[in-house]
Amino acid sequence: MTLRRFILALSLSLLLPGVGSVMAEGDSTYKLASGDIIRISVFGEPDLSFDEIRLNDAGTFSYPFLGDVRAGGKTAAEIERTLTERLKGNYLVDPRVSVSILKYREFFISGEVKTPGGYAFQPGLTLRRAIALAGGLTERASTSRITIIRDQDPQRRPEQATLDTQILPGDTINIDQGFF
Repeated sequence: MTLRRFILALSLSLLLPGVGSVMAEGDSTYKLASGDIIRISVFGEPDLSFDEIRLNDAGTFSYPFLGDVRAGGKTAAEIERTLTERLKGNYLVDPRVSVSILKYREFFISGEVKTPGGYAFQPGLTLRRAIALAGGLTERASTSRITIIRDQDPQRRPEQATLDTQILPGDTINIDQGFF
């Protein structure tokens, strides 16, 4: 590594102290669901490696020899273990499987933003940044009447949010009008 790259990396780590840990932490605990895109690599087995696999509506994907693999509600590490266990013995002697998340499912924002719709999730995303992605607030928007329905919540209950609330993939955000 050159001195210039070292200084750049050090500067970035000082300016953005939580970014690396958020991404690593998000990948290790993040539960997959419908719409996520993953990459599967099996060392030395190009026929069992795939650059892009999108989880279907049921949170599963089809895999050679194994059929449908349930990925919804599991982490990438859990999928690695599942594939390793199921491939070992019958198909491969010592499979080395790697699963990574290429693209998270979208989050959705509606109400008093300039461009409502679905947007690509990024690790470390806050409501403030989500609003910026949607073109900002309209002149009628309320910053205190914001609700989020979490994709992970089976009862789909709206919860109050602040501009610093963390956004997760699949979340649905609604920004109400303020009273004047």
